[in-house]
Amino acid sequence: MTFAVQRVFWTYYTPDNILRGRHAHRATEHVLLAVAGRIIVTVESAAGALQVFRLESPHVGLYVPPNVWHTMQYSPGAVQLALASLPFAEEDYIREYDEFKAVWGAGGGS
Repeated sequence: MTFAVQRVFWTYYTPDNILRGRHAHRATEHVLLAVAGRIIVTVESAAGALQVFRLESPHVGLYVPPNVWHTMQYSPGAVQLALASLPFAEEDYIREYDEFKAVWGAGGGS
């Protein structure tokens, strides 16, 4: 791990037709793990590069750095464990995609 864990949280009982996440963080780093089920994580870098990851094993985590737009879709019964580098702070979140692109797009924060 590249950071000391300051926050741990779970996501569970998420219907498979719901797209979660849909935000970026200004400073917080995360490692996401699927401790049960399958989680499809889509990340978009500040430069616009898209990557899709399939988490299906509690032994494999996905590092999500700051300034990356990310979404998650869960299989029925999926449970996600998230490890974060900072405590929760609403001001760390960028919740609007247009704001993410304005702040980090075109090399704004990379």
